[in-house]
Order: sequence, then C-alpha cells, then structure tokens
Amino acid sequence: MRRRRGNIYSGIGGQAVLEGIMMKNEDRYAVAVRKPDREIEVEVENYRGLLHGSRLKEIPFIRGIFNFIDSMILGTKCLNYSASFYEDENAKDKAADKALNKVSRGNGEKILSAVVTLVAIALAVGLFVVLPYYVSSRFEGYIRNASLLAIIEGAIRIVIFVFYVLAITLMKDIRRLYMYHGAEHKCINCIERGRPLTVNNVMKSSRLHRRCGTSFIFFVMLVSIILFFFIRVENPVYRVGLRLLLIPVIAGISYEIIRLAGRSNNIIIRILSFPGMLIQRLTTKEPTREMAEVAIAAVEAVFDWRAFLREKYGYEEEDLT
Repeated sequence: MRRRRGNIYSGIGGQAVLEGIMMKNEDRYAVAVRKPDREIEVEVENYRGLLHGSRLKEIPFIRGIFNFIDSMILGTKCLNYSASFYEDENAKDKAADKALNKVSRGNGEKILSAVVTLVAIALAVGLFVVLPYYVSSRFEGYIRNASLLAIIEGAIRIVIFVFYVLAITLMKDIRRLYMYHGAEHKCINCIERGRPLTVNNVMKSSRLHRRCGTSFIFFVMLVSIILFFFIRVENPVYRVGLRLLLIPVIAGISYEIIRLAGRSNNIIIRILSFPGMLIQRLTTKEPTREMAEVAIAAVEAVFDWRAFLREKYGYEEEDLT
C-alpha cells in the first residue's frame, strides 16, 4: 500500500490547560483533564464563536480579529474548568461566589471569565504595546531617526516577551503546562504526518507546530514592527492611541500569516516561521506518556483521526486497529 507523505492540514487545534488539554475541531471542543485520582475526565461541548452564522467569518483579516477574541474567551473557560478539579473542596462554595451567582442569575462563571479575559488583554497591551513604546521613547533625545526608533521599539517588545516566557517557566505549574503544550503539538503533528494516534507515535512526534499561539504572538510582533515603521504621528498621545487602534489590524494580518503557515510548506513560510518555532522551544517541553494519553483522549472526543488517515493517507482499516 502506498501512502502520501508530508504534513496534511487536519483543521484541529488546541491549548494546554491545568493538568490537561483542550482540543477544538470546527464548533466542537473537548477538555481532557487528569484528575487528582489519576483518572481522565473529558468534557465535550460546542463553541460557535462571535461570528457564528455571519459572512464576516470568511472575510480575510476581519475573521482573524474575532478568532483571536474567541480563543481568549474559550481558553479562559477551559482553564477555569480544568482548575476546578484542583480547588480545595471547602473553597468551592465561597460566599462571594454565591453572591455573584445570585446577582447575575446564575451567570457568575460567565461574568468572571469575561472579566479575567478583559484583564488579561489589558495586561498584555500594557506589557507588550505601551511599555515598549515608553522605553523606546526615552531614546528620542539621542536618536533622531524615527525608523531606527521603530525598530528599537520592536526589539524591546521581543526581548520583553522572551524574558516573560523565561520568567514564568520558573513556576512549577507553568512548567507542567508547557509539557502539556508539547503533548498537544505532538498529537496534532502525529496525525498530520500520517501516523496512527498511539502513545508511542505521539511521543516520537515533534513538539513544535507552525500554527501554535506562540508563533502567532511572534507574527504579531513582526507585523507591529512593520506597521509602526511606516505609520507615524508626531504627538506622543496620538502615537499610543494609534498603537492601540492598530491592534485589531495587527491581529487580523497575523492570523492570515499563521493560517497560511499551517497549510503551506514553501521556503518563504519556513523562513517566516523559524523564529516562532525557536520561541516554541521555550513554551513547549517534552511530555510524559501520561500527558500524551490525556492529549489523545481530547483529540478522540472531537476528531475521527482514523477516517482522516484513511482519506488523506490511504490507510486500510486493518492498519488502524
């Protein structure tokens, strides 16, 4: 039997959560968590997104803005779900939680997730947009070249991001999160390279993937350098405002690049993806076999990998049993 070679886009994506993995395929997603008793709990639900049923979902650059927001909302929800397995039993029914649910008519969790998402976005904007601009603006008295200042601002942004990643790696929970992140990538790479989804095959697969959120963040930084290089205003207040206004534009452009990177393997895409893949070496770690089992459980809840391998790689049924 002859099988096709190379990476074939599967359409699935995911995210590491506390002691688990979230995998999403179209509108369905699954969260698999290794519980304290070592059993794997899997929850499957639908998430249609902000643009469900809208034609805007198919418009390039526009769709990336809303996909980014959707990923933040869904990611926060899945993190909260996974964390619930590790909460102190006596802390689950705090008075504050009961009061919030009472006031919000049972929507306390949704409100809390929305608040956490907004705070996370605000912190990211402050740390990776406003702070680099402020630091680079301190050089204006010494460097008169606006183009060079724009490049310095971008370099500072990248340095801050790398130091941030390195700093949070010191936390034990984050190191385990990075291991689950590696398991997520290994599962997707295993399928898209045409291998049956077994623990052995997953462990042999690469922990780096071009569609990773880490690579997306790098593209955001790269696109911001280019846009801020060409789009300038003199007033400092307007400069900060312009950077904030351009965030959706940057996200939209970056989404299209990362989307193309997941479907193409030409030399230009490989060159553009290389820095992001390097940074992934920091945000992913080699998982354990138990972590691979959790990732496989999440994939199998929302994606028929056997049908995918039969259709795309020409497997026979007996090869997959």
